[in-house]
Amino acid sequence: MQILQYEFPLFDLTLKHVRALSTIVILQVPRGIPSLPDLTQPSQLIKLGQQGIEMFSLLILAVGMLGGAIALIAFALRGDAESYRRFVAQWSDRYTQLLRALPHVTLILLLLVASFFLGGTLSRRYHFWERAKVAQIAKSVAGDRMEQRSPRVRYRVQEPYTYTVYVEGRPIEEERLRDIDRYLALSGSNIQVAIEQIPDPQRRGKNVYLTDFLAIYRVQNTLNEVQEFFFEMPPPSQYSLLQNFRVEREGQELAPTALNTYQFSFRLAPGEETEFRVAYRAQGSPRWTYAAYDRLLSNFRLYIEANFPNANFASGIVPTDTRIEGKNTRFTWQFEDNVAVRDPFGVFTATETVKNLGVLPRLLFLSPVILLWWLLLLYLSVSLSLSDTAIATGIFWSWVWALTYLSRVLPAILPWLFLSLGFLALTWGLGRDRSSSLAAVISTLCGAIIPLLAFLVPQTGLTLSLAAILSAVWLAVLHWYHLYPRQSRSIIDN
Repeated sequence: MQILQYEFPLFDLTLKHVRALSTIVILQVPRGIPSLPDLTQPSQLIKLGQQGIEMFSLLILAVGMLGGAIALIAFALRGDAESYRRFVAQWSDRYTQLLRALPHVTLILLLLVASFFLGGTLSRRYHFWERAKVAQIAKSVAGDRMEQRSPRVRYRVQEPYTYTVYVEGRPIEEERLRDIDRYLALSGSNIQVAIEQIPDPQRRGKNVYLTDFLAIYRVQNTLNEVQEFFFEMPPPSQYSLLQNFRVEREGQELAPTALNTYQFSFRLAPGEETEFRVAYRAQGSPRWTYAAYDRLLSNFRLYIEANFPNANFASGIVPTDTRIEGKNTRFTWQFEDNVAVRDPFGVFTATETVKNLGVLPRLLFLSPVILLWWLLLLYLSVSLSLSDTAIATGIFWSWVWALTYLSRVLPAILPWLFLSLGFLALTWGLGRDRSSSLAAVISTLCGAIIPLLAFLVPQTGLTLSLAAILSAVWLAVLHWYHLYPRQSRSIIDN
């Protein structure tokens, strides 16, 4: 029994540890592979740049230490003339090539740092310009909708109701009559709306609607007795100006039952039918809708003529007929049987579609990577001096800068196709002869033109893959298969 009493607490403690460990494992599994770099994130690029600067500092220190080591070894071998001559001849040439490459590495690093700040600045400014453009387009049609509600035909009936009172502590039930509002469905609706879009006189850059409303409503008394009804026709909501609001019955204008109300009384015999004509002119928000709010619509017809371009139907109630004639659009909603429509339906102004948002900011942000890709191809293909590298970088950013501002007035891919021709023409001058000039053009096409084009087309990954394959094939042909005449000079010149 003592063994059992000792083992149970230990077993419980083990279960607690197992549950805790399983909880930790479950929480850590969805994290994925940690610490993977993502060059599309600014923080990752900054971190990579810091690591590059640290590695460059170590490289300079290593070159200095290597030069000191070569000098010490040469000093130690000064007594053996043959060994001294062989060592100095072999290592002095290698060290000289390393020293010749070091200024190029320094220049490229400085150009990349400057390119990162320039690309980041242009990317941020272009992003703000895109946001301002979208806000300006949305501002022209922003605002609440001008909504016309369907009229209601109300009548009152008296219904008995029972309530309990207490007399000397005893409950007594009493019965009385009270007035209750009931509503009569419209027997027909024929509505015609003409909408014009005009500039808002109070707010610059914003549009408003000028609406002419004309509706014929039919009402039939389906009750078994003569009844007094109230025709309630509310004005449109969110209007800034309402003119000539008139309600007529059988050609006679009706007066409201009270001041500042939109209720009109009338009497109908059983089975009798009458018509109401409602007309007004209103100015308001650049969106007009008609709301039935679950009321039954019988013999309903709404005809809207939008006398402006880019008109489209609002909400998800698709018109039964749509006709476009020039800048005018005619929408028709027609329901024959009893139909309940929950959402408002009508017309709004569809703004122009702003396409390719974020494309240029991403291109500008990743341009230093494309620049490094292009410079590596050039160094492996033709001989470059320090001035050649600086001029090539200046041409690259001049063309990217031109693309940034030309894309504000034209689709980005169109100006880049024309800029690419000038880019290729200028890089022809990097070569000393025809073959080296052609090598510079091929390197520019694979390392700059196509990669930049990849960010302007939908198939970005596929186009970048094509550029990478073309670059690899070009270097293999140039260095391995000797199918292209390669210059014998060093790829780095002073």
